[in-house]
Amino acid sequence: MRMIDVADITRNIKEMCIEANHFLTEDMDNVLKQASEKERAPLGRQILCQLQENLEIAGADMIPICQDTGMAVIFMEVGQDVHFEGGVLEDAVNEGVRQGYTEGYLRKSVVGDPILRQNTGDNTPTVIHYEMVSGEQVRITVAPKGFGSENMSRVFMLKPADGIEGVKKAILTAVQDAGPNACPPMVVGVGIGGTFEKCALMAKKALTRPVDQRSEVPYVKELEEEMLGMINRTGIGPGGLGGTTTALAVNINTYPTHIAGLPVAVNICCHVNRHAVRVL
Repeated sequence: MRMIDVADITRNIKEMCIEANHFLTEDMDNVLKQASEKERAPLGRQILCQLQENLEIAGADMIPICQDTGMAVIFMEVGQDVHFEGGVLEDAVNEGVRQGYTEGYLRKSVVGDPILRQNTGDNTPTVIHYEMVSGEQVRITVAPKGFGSENMSRVFMLKPADGIEGVKKAILTAVQDAGPNACPPMVVGVGIGGTFEKCALMAKKALTRPVDQRSEVPYVKELEEEMLGMINRTGIGPGGLGGTTTALAVNINTYPTHIAGLPVAVNICCHVNRHAVRVL
C-alpha cells in the first residue's frame, strides 16, 4: 500500500491549472504549426499565424492563452494500492483548483447555482471523474474547458439501424451546427456506445488523447481519419472565416452498448484544447 498525502494532490493540481491555461501540450503545438503550413486559404493561414503569435505572447508574458480559462475538469486514475492521507481527496482537488485560479490570476467562471448564477469567486467546485485502476500510482489530467466550444457539444440517441452512416451524420451535424462558435480549428471528441452519460464522458475524455495518436481499433481509426477529412471539407475554416482547416483531429472512443441503442456524443474543443497530465 502506497501512502499519498492529499497536500501533494492540491499542489500538483494548482500547478497544472496554471500550466494548462498558459501553455499548449506538445502535440497541440505541433499540429497547429503544421496546420498553418498546410492551410490553403490566405485568410485562414493569416488567422492560424495570429493564433501562433497569441500562443507565443501567452507563454512569454504568462498571460492566459484565452480569456475564458474554463471550468476545470479533472480525470483521476487512482491505483487501487494507493491510500490517501491528510484529508479528503475531493476537498484536496477543489483546493488545488481554487489555488490555481486565484494565485494564477485566472478568470473565475463558475456559478454556484445554474439558475441563481452567483459566481463562487474561485472557479470551484470542479468536475471530477474517478477511475480505479491497478497499481500504486495516480494519473491526473486537468482539462480546463471553455464554454464557447462546450455549448456546441451534442448527444444523439441513435437507433441501431442508423449504423455507422448515422454516426457520421451525427458528428458532421454537430460540427456544422457549431460553425464559428467553437473557435475553430477545433478538436472533436466522440463517444460511441455505452449509455446516455457514458458516451458523453467518453467524448470528453477523447479530447485528452494526444492528437497525433489514432485509435488502435482499425475501423475506429479509419472513421477518425474519414471524419477529419469530411469536417475539413465543410469550409468553415480557422475562426469560421473559411479555409481548409476546420478541425485538427477527431478522437473517437467506443464502448459496448445495449441491443436497442446507439448513443453518440460529440464534445467539441477549441483550437487550444487545454490539458495537463501528471503521474504521481
